[in-house]
Amino acid sequence: VCFIPGGLDCSISFVSHVLGKVCIHGRQKEILGVLVPRLMDLTKSDCIWQRICWRLVECVPDRWMEAVVLGFVQRAPGADILSRLLGNLVVKNKKAQFVMTQKMLLLQYGHTTAVLQNLLGYLSLDSLRRTLLLTVLQELLETWSSSSAVKHSPAEQQLYISKAILICLSHLKEPEIESCRQELLTSMMEGVKCHLDSSLPQLRHLGMVVAESISFKINREGPVLKFQYEEDDEIRELKSLLVQTPPFCVVPSLPDDDRSEKARAALPLVPEHNEKPPTAAPVMLDEESDADLDSDDDLIPCDMSEDKELKIKAPVYIRDCIEVLTGSRSEDVDKWEATVKALENLVRKNPAATREVSVELAKILLHLEEKTCIEGFVELRQRAQVAVLTTDPIPVAKYLTSQFYSLNYSLRQRMDILDVLVLAAQELSCPKFHRKTKHSGAQKPCIQLLSGSDSSKDWRRIVDERIKSKTRRFDTGQSHVELVSHPNEFNSVAGHFFFPLIQHFDRPLTTFDLLGEDRLVLGRLVHTLAILMYLAVNTVAVTAMGKALLEFVWALRFHTDSYVRQGLLSCISSLLLSVPTERILADMPEELLETQSWLGDVLEKDPDGDCRRLALQNLLLMENLKKKLEADPS
Repeated sequence: VCFIPGGLDCSISFVSHVLGKVCIHGRQKEILGVLVPRLMDLTKSDCIWQRICWRLVECVPDRWMEAVVLGFVQRAPGADILSRLLGNLVVKNKKAQFVMTQKMLLLQYGHTTAVLQNLLGYLSLDSLRRTLLLTVLQELLETWSSSSAVKHSPAEQQLYISKAILICLSHLKEPEIESCRQELLTSMMEGVKCHLDSSLPQLRHLGMVVAESISFKINREGPVLKFQYEEDDEIRELKSLLVQTPPFCVVPSLPDDDRSEKARAALPLVPEHNEKPPTAAPVMLDEESDADLDSDDDLIPCDMSEDKELKIKAPVYIRDCIEVLTGSRSEDVDKWEATVKALENLVRKNPAATREVSVELAKILLHLEEKTCIEGFVELRQRAQVAVLTTDPIPVAKYLTSQFYSLNYSLRQRMDILDVLVLAAQELSCPKFHRKTKHSGAQKPCIQLLSGSDSSKDWRRIVDERIKSKTRRFDTGQSHVELVSHPNEFNSVAGHFFFPLIQHFDRPLTTFDLLGEDRLVLGRLVHTLAILMYLAVNTVAVTAMGKALLEFVWALRFHTDSYVRQGLLSCISSLLLSVPTERILADMPEELLETQSWLGDVLEKDPDGDCRRLALQNLLLMENLKKKLEADPS
C-alpha cells in the first residue's frame, strides 16, 4: 500500500481491478496474506484508511467480487476486523450480498466454523446488516426444515447448515427473537420431524441439537425441549456455538477446537442473587445431624459377616424354562432372571431337547419383555435367540422370516429378527475347528556322532549351515496345531434365511410399509440381505441368491434415503465377492452392464459421500474381475 503526498485526490479503481484479477487467477492466498494484515494495521485508528479500504473492495468488478470477498472472510481473524475492512459492502453491492448471504451459506458447505463465525458475526455488527442476518436465519431454517433437503443433501451440508443456524441464534437479541418467535417455532417443529425420520443417526442428532437450541432461545423462562442422546465431539462443538464469543478475544492462529474451548470458557456465571445465604442452613444441618447421632447411639449393629447371598437355582430342562418364561406369578421373578441368564447355555448343551420345542421357544423369546431391571437383558435374549436358531435352523428361520412381514409387530421386534438372522448366519458359516496336536513326520535326520570327536561336530555344523542356506523349509518339524475343519453349516440353510426376506418387501401392511415411512427398517433389511449374501459364498444357492438380489437392488436403486442406497451398494459388493465370476457372466450379463452404468451415475451424481465411495469400490471390483478373466480365459 503506497502513500500519496500532498493531499491529492486519486482513484483506486485500477488497484481494485488488479486485486480482483489476481484473486480470480488463483493467487488469492498470496496477495491477501500480505494485504489484509497491512490494512488491519492502517484501519485500526484511521477512519480515512477505513474509507480507502471500503472503496478498494467496492470498486472490484462483479465478475471478480466473489474471489475477493471470500478471501477477506477467510483471512480476517475476527468478525469485528472483517467489519472494519469491508464496511457495509454487503448492503451496497448486490454481488457481494449474493455471495455472503446465499452462496457461502446455502450453496457451499466446505468452509470452516471460523469462516462461518466471521461471516455471520459481520452481519450482526451493524444495524443495516442485521436485517440481512434475520433473512439469512429464515432461509437457513427453511432449508433445515425441508424434508426434501434432508433426504437429498449430504450429511456434511446438514452439519454446515446446523452450525450456521446456531451461530445466527447466538447473535439474536430479545426484541428480534420476539418478532420472529412464531416462525422459529414452526420451523423447529417441521425440522425436528424430518430429521427424526432420517435413517442416519448423525442427522437425527443434528435435528435434536438444533431443536433444543431454538427451544431454549424462544422459551428462556418456560419448559424447553430435551432429547436423550450420547454427546460426542461434534455435538459438543455445536452446543458451544450457541455461546457468542467476544469479538476482541479472537486470535488469528487459533484452530477451531481452541475457539470452541474459548466459547465454552465464556459461559455466563450463575448470578449472585441465585446463590443461597450460607449462614442459616449449615447450623440447622449440624443440629439435625447431632440429634440423629444421639438417637442412633443405642442401636447395636448386626453381625452380617457370615451372611450369604441366596442363590436361585436355574431350571435344568428346556421345558421348565418355557414354563418359567410364560408364567405370570410375581413371586417367580428371581427364578425368571436366573432362567434368562442360563437359557443360552442350556439350549446349546441340549440340542435334541431344544429341537422338540424350538419354534415355541423362538416365539416366546421374540415376545419376551423385561420384567425386572436385569443387566444386559437385551443381549441375553438375543444370544438365546441365536442359540435356538443355530440349533434348529430351518424351522426357526421359517418362523422368524414369516413373522417379519406379519401384523402386530413393532419396528423394534422386526429389527430384532434381522439382527438374530445375521448373527446366526455368521455363526453357522464360520467353520468349527478342533485343535489336535500332532508332530510332523518330517523330522530332522538323526545321525549318531562320536561324543569325543570335535571334528565331527564341526563337520556337522558346516553341513547344516549349507543345507539351511540352500533349502526352503515349509515345516521345521516342531509340534504344531492342526486345524480339523467341519463343513459350512450355512450351506444347506442359506436359502431359508434369504429368500423369505426378499419376497414381500413391496406389499404394504396396515402397520408396516417398507416402501413408505418405515424406510429405517428397509435400510436394515437391505444391509441384512447384503450380509447374508456375503456369508453364502461357496454355497449351492449362491447363484440364485445373487440373481434375486440383483433384481431387488434394481427395483430400489433410486430410493431417496441415503441409508437404503448404501445398503443396496453393499449388496452389489457382496454379490461380486460371493457369486463365481463365470456364473455372473453366464447368468446375468445384461444386468451386469446395466449395474455398471448405474454405478457410474452414482459415482458422479449421488450427494452422499459413502454412496459414492461404495460405487467406486464396486466399479473397481468389476474391473478386477474383468482383468482376472482376461488373464485366465479358461
